[in-house]
Amino acid sequence: MDSLWQTTMPDVSLFSRGKVRDVYDLDDRLLIVATDRLSAFDYVLPDPIPGKGAVLTRMSLFWFEHLKDVVRNHFITADVDAYPEHLHKYRDQLEGRSMVVRKAERIDIECVVRGYIAGSLWSDYIKGQKAGNTKVLGFTFDNNLQESQKLSEPIFTPATKEESGHDINISFEEMARITGLEIAAKLRSVSKELYKRAADYCEKRGIILADTKFEFGLYEGDIILIDEILSPDSSRFWPADKYRVGKSQESFDKQFVRDFLSNSGWDKNSPPPHLPESVIAGTRQRYKLAEELIVNR
Repeated sequence: MDSLWQTTMPDVSLFSRGKVRDVYDLDDRLLIVATDRLSAFDYVLPDPIPGKGAVLTRMSLFWFEHLKDVVRNHFITADVDAYPEHLHKYRDQLEGRSMVVRKAERIDIECVVRGYIAGSLWSDYIKGQKAGNTKVLGFTFDNNLQESQKLSEPIFTPATKEESGHDINISFEEMARITGLEIAAKLRSVSKELYKRAADYCEKRGIILADTKFEFGLYEGDIILIDEILSPDSSRFWPADKYRVGKSQESFDKQFVRDFLSNSGWDKNSPPPHLPESVIAGTRQRYKLAEELIVNR
């Protein structure tokens, strides 16, 4: 299967090139193209995952439609025929992996919701526990939690949106100082509702949505959902039938790649190593399975 590492559209104004997405300026709208690039530990890895961008796009389109009654989103169309005519000649780069969206003023906060203790939350909890402090990100946790344990209630843990390097976890109070209390409270409420609705949906399909992140923008005075949502790039999806508390879980997301990189001897401070074909194929398989179970079932 062919992969798309980077788009090339010389007569279209490039708005930004992120770790995964190439974004083009269409005046009052944006064209977002999901490439097959993969990032981990704040690096873009040297090998693409064939078809990944198309999976991310289809999953985002599904969730935008499924959750549109919770909050308005930026999606306009993914039909290349409905794009401005000068884009049609780039159909081979756009078909199935792009969308035209409203141009919103991005709120520079990652809105993270966690229903389980995993990833950086688990790491921070262990560090605090060793120091005799189980307060993490403004939340006080029990002293006897196990890795991957379900929390009594999903928690909202915002982070700064950094242009380069790692996003920095902050407290809700710090977020409110950045956005204002009214917007911060609204983002927290909407993010938790989106998570709960999505987690309930996934549960019926045999998947645990452990955590996820959302991005929002301001458009015509309203808060709207932007970027991509609830994909294996931005979420932890665990197979419910294999879930066992007390350990790292099997997953339908890029944890498979993170685990390979962590065990490879790479120092995470230099250019990342190439991925073996088995890891590329395994990652592609996991992303496709997430889509199959969530969107196509």
